[in-house]
Amino acid sequence: MERNQNAEDAAGQLRADGASGVNPLAAGVLRRNGLKSWTKPAPSLYPHQWSWDSAFIALGLAHVDNSRATQELETLFASQWSNGKVPHIVFDPEAPPRSYFPDAERWSSSALSEYAPSSPHTSGLCQPPVHAIAVWRIWETSRGQEERRVEASRRFLRANYPRLLSWHRYLMTARDPEGSGLVTIYHPWESGTDNSPRWDGALQGVTVGDLPPYVRRDLQHVSDPSHRPTNGEYDRYLWLLESLKRARYEESDIYRSHPFLVKDVLFSAILVAANEALLNITAVVDASGEDRALIQAWIERGRQGIDGSWDAGLGLALDRDLWRDEPARVRTVAGFAPLISGGLAPEKLQAQLRALDSPHFAGNPDLQWKLPPSTSPGERGFHPRSYWRGPTWPVANWLLWWSLLRAGERDRASTLRAEILAQLAHGGFAEYFEPFTGEPLGSREQSWTAAVALDLIAAGDNAGNGTGQ
Repeated sequence: MERNQNAEDAAGQLRADGASGVNPLAAGVLRRNGLKSWTKPAPSLYPHQWSWDSAFIALGLAHVDNSRATQELETLFASQWSNGKVPHIVFDPEAPPRSYFPDAERWSSSALSEYAPSSPHTSGLCQPPVHAIAVWRIWETSRGQEERRVEASRRFLRANYPRLLSWHRYLMTARDPEGSGLVTIYHPWESGTDNSPRWDGALQGVTVGDLPPYVRRDLQHVSDPSHRPTNGEYDRYLWLLESLKRARYEESDIYRSHPFLVKDVLFSAILVAANEALLNITAVVDASGEDRALIQAWIERGRQGIDGSWDAGLGLALDRDLWRDEPARVRTVAGFAPLISGGLAPEKLQAQLRALDSPHFAGNPDLQWKLPPSTSPGERGFHPRSYWRGPTWPVANWLLWWSLLRAGERDRASTLRAEILAQLAHGGFAEYFEPFTGEPLGSREQSWTAAVALDLIAAGDNAGNGTGQ
C-alpha cells in the first residue's frame, strides 16, 4: 500500500491544476513535436508520420484538443492504400534530406504498386491497428461536452468509419488468407517490436544476398549503438524490404516467396480489440446490420486464433513461423495477447495474471518499478538496454493497463497505472526505460509516451464516470 501511495504521489508531479486535469508537460511534448496537421513521434530520430504512433498520439490528444486529434488521424488516413492498407510510414516531403533511412526512394511504393498513393510517398508495410481504439476515445471524450463538439466528433466517426472498415478488412483477408484469425506480418517492423527475440528464429532463415549500399541514420541519435538493432539485423531488415519490392507488394506473390511470414499474436490481439472499438462505432454511425455481423465474426475468429496460439506451460500466447511451421517459444510482452484481445475464460485469465506477476515480468525483484520488461530477463536474447529485447515501454504498459480494465481487474490496473506514472515522473517521457536502473533510453521526448500519460491521468481524474477507460 505504501508503494502505491508513493507512486501516486510521484504521479502527482505530472498533473496540472485540478480544474483542467490535463498534464501540461505531456501536452507540451505533443505541441513541440507537432507539425501542420500531424505529430512527429520524436524530435529528430523519427521525422515522418508513423501509423501506430499517430493512433496513440490521437488517443492522448483527445484529452487536450479533439480537433487536433481528428486531424492527426485524417492526415494518416489520407495516405491509405486503395486496397485498405494503412502504411506504417507517411513520408514528410519537407523533412530534411537524408534525415531518415530507409527513405521514400528506397521503398519506391508508388512506382511498384498500383494501390499506393502517388503523394505523399509511403512505406510498403503496415503496423498494429490501434486506430479504431483512438477513434473511439475521441468519441468518448466528446460525450457530455457542448453539442458542437459532440456533433464534430460524430461527423468524424461517420467520415472515417469506411476507412477503418476497409483497413480491418484488408488485415482479415489479405493478411489472413487461411482464415486463422491471426495476422501474418512480412517484416519485424510491422510488429512494432522491431528487434524482439520473437523474430530471431524466423530471421535465421533469411539469407541475405547483395544489398544496395546504405548508411544507417538511427545510430546518429543514440549514445550507444547497443540500444538499437545490430548491423546484422539491419541487413536482414533491408533484404526483406528488397524481397517485398521484387514482389511489387502483391500479397499473393509475397505469400508464395517471401522469406519472412509470421503469425503475430500481439498484432492480432490489437486487431481484435480494435474490432471491438469498430463495433462500438457502428452504433454511432448507424452502420448496417451486415457490417455489424461481419465485425462480430472477425472478433470471434480473432479470439479463436489467439486461443490456438496458447502455450499452457508458459501461460502466454506465441507467434508462429509459417515457413518452419513452429511457434516462437520466447517469453515477451507479446505473450499477453490473450489479455489484450479480451473475452478470456477465467482459468486463462488467471494464467495470464500469474505470468504477469512472475519473476519473468512485473514480479522480478530487481526491477526499478513493477513494470514488465519487453522481454523476460530469463530469456537468452534478453538485453536490458536494447530496444525491444528488454527495456520497459510505457506504450506497451498502457496496453496492459487498458486490457486489465477491460478484463474487470480494476485493482491490478490501478496498481499498474501508478507504477507507469511513477516511472514517467522520475524519467520523463522517454521512448523506453532500462528495467533495473530506471534510466530513460531512446528519444527523451517521445510523443506516444506523452500521449498515453495524458490518457492515464485522465482515467484517474475522471474515475467513476467512465472517461479514459
